[in-house]
Amino acid sequence: MEAFVWTGEAMAPVRLQRASKTFVKNRRYWLEEVSDRSWISHDHQFAWIEQAWQSLPEGVADTFPTPEHLRKAALIATGWHREKIVDAGTAAAAARVAAYVRAEDEFALVKTRGGTVIVIKARSQRTHGADRMDKDEFQRSKDAIMGWISTLIGVEPEELRDQA
Repeated sequence: MEAFVWTGEAMAPVRLQRASKTFVKNRRYWLEEVSDRSWISHDHQFAWIEQAWQSLPEGVADTFPTPEHLRKAALIATGWHREKIVDAGTAAAAARVAAYVRAEDEFALVKTRGGTVIVIKARSQRTHGADRMDKDEFQRSKDAIMGWISTLIGVEPEELRDQA
């Protein structure tokens, strides 16, 4: 992967010599913006979540069948989510919409209030795409979910950080 800088007129490779060896002159390449955050930090998060998931107390473990369920629930609980409100018209229609959304996204938190459906989905922690988290957002979300999960399993956040 190569880094580029926008000069105001063109994308210029940061390491010209390396780019000259990697890319073919006059060939078309597609660029996609990617967060510059550390993959070490990214991988560390998934490692300690796996450890925490394996340490879930009996009464809580059934709520989170996988580490991914735990991570997404933690993101929602700590405010790292997107919320959409759908006016389905009637309570019966809202129940049908809610059932559909739950079937489409097992991680979404779906609530109904009368004829309204509230869909809460965890923010993606991906490094690319329109809704990507930059380095600072990722670190803040990582710290937030670490605090939430450590409380859930009854340990200090530092203990989770050090176990992975």
